[in-house]
Amino acid sequence: MVVGLIIACEVGFWVLLAAGLAVRYLLKWRRTSVALLLCEPLLEVVLFVVTAVDLKNGAKPSWGHGLAALYIGFTIAYGRYTIRRLDGHAAHRLAGAPKPVGPPRYGLARARHEGRLWLRTLLAATIACALLQWAIWYVGDGDTSSLRAFQWAALRTLGIHGIVALTYLIWPKKQPATAVVRRDESL
Repeated sequence: MVVGLIIACEVGFWVLLAAGLAVRYLLKWRRTSVALLLCEPLLEVVLFVVTAVDLKNGAKPSWGHGLAALYIGFTIAYGRYTIRRLDGHAAHRLAGAPKPVGPPRYGLARARHEGRLWLRTLLAATIACALLQWAIWYVGDGDTSSLRAFQWAALRTLGIHGIVALTYLIWPKKQPATAVVRRDESL
C-alpha cells in the first residue's frame, strides 16, 4: 500500500507541477497556478500520515516505509529547487522570457554549486533519517532492520554525493580555451 502511495505522490507531484506551470503561462492565471503549486507539499503530508497510520495499525516495518521517508526527505530538500528550475524553463518556452541561466560549468563557481547541492542532500538525508528514527521508536521492540537499512542508505548517499562534490573543489574543471579564428593564408 505504501509503495503504491509513493508512486501516486510522485505522479501527483509532476501532474501538479505541469498543471501549475500550464495554468500560469498558457492561461495567465497566476493565483491559480500558485494554489496548484502550493498543493504539492500536501502530497508529502498525506504520505507521512498514511505511513504513520500503517505502522500504527501493526504493519511490519518494510522497505516501503523506508522508501517513503527517503522520498519525503528528497522532496522537501529538492522540491522547491526543481520547481524554480522548471518554472524558468516554462517561462522561456511558453512566455518568451529569456533562457534561464544554467549552473556554472567550470572552476570554483561549479564547486560552490555542487556544494550547495550537497547541502540539499544533507537536508534530505537528515529529514529521512529523523523520520526513520521516529518510525523505529514508534514501532518499539519490533523488527526495524529494514528501517535501519534505509538510514544507512541515506548516509551512504550523502557520503557519495559529498565525495563527488569535493572532487569539483579539488580538481576543478578548467574552461576550454576559446577557439582561435584562423585567417585563410592562401590569400
